Amino acid sequence: MSKPRLSGIAAFCCALPLLMVATPTMQAREAALMDGNAALNRLMSGNQAYTQAEVSASRKIAKRRAKVAEGQRPFAVVVACSDSRVSPEIVFDQSLGDLFVVRLAGNVVDDYALGSIEYAVEHLGARLVVVMGHARCGAVDAALQGVEAEGHVREIIRAIAPAVKEAKHQPGDPLVNATRNNAARVARGIARSKPSLASYAGGEPVSVVAAYYHLDSGKIELIDPKGR
Repeated sequence: MSKPRLSGIAAFCCALPLLMVATPTMQAREAALMDGNAALNRLMSGNQAYTQAEVSASRKIAKRRAKVAEGQRPFAVVVACSDSRVSPEIVFDQSLGDLFVVRLAGNVVDDYALGSIEYAVEHLGARLVVVMGHARCGAVDAALQGVEAEGHVREIIRAIAPAVKEAKHQPGDPLVNATRNNAARVARGIARSKPSLASYAGGEPVSVVAAYYHLDSGKIELIDPKGR
């Protein structure tokens, strides 16, 4: 399903109100930006706090809301499934304005999603992209079962199909393997996209990693580039 590529401000016209305060690129440069490693460490520390807390930690949300209303400087991009159980801000224990989140069923990425990622890198200063698959993903399971979906759901299943094909040759749980493969494939696709994310970051490196969220424990596990 090919769509025209959008880039720059045109790719994210819904962010135009921010330009009335200051250009997003200026905001990103003025902020104390995190590199990919520091951003990933913050996310994983947040997830550890999330898994250990019985009650969600209270935040001074009104003050934070007033601050981010002036402009956003997210330190990471998270590409996640639309599943209601995997909200990135919650599972990484982050607040308003910390994460730039792109969510589609099966954490797949199309041109519009990629344009959103490019926007976050170029104009908001994000230097980390995390593609997060999750346990018992319905979209991946549908692809694994060969469901004949109707409408646009068919395109989501088609995008996940290569990861399912890889899983058939791997030992272990097919759904887990396919979900990991899918997250890894999407991450590789983002990292290899053209123009490169580094070109949007002014030549600075942009880290792209894949992860797997365990629904039962709440833990997020980083997975290797091959999805295993």
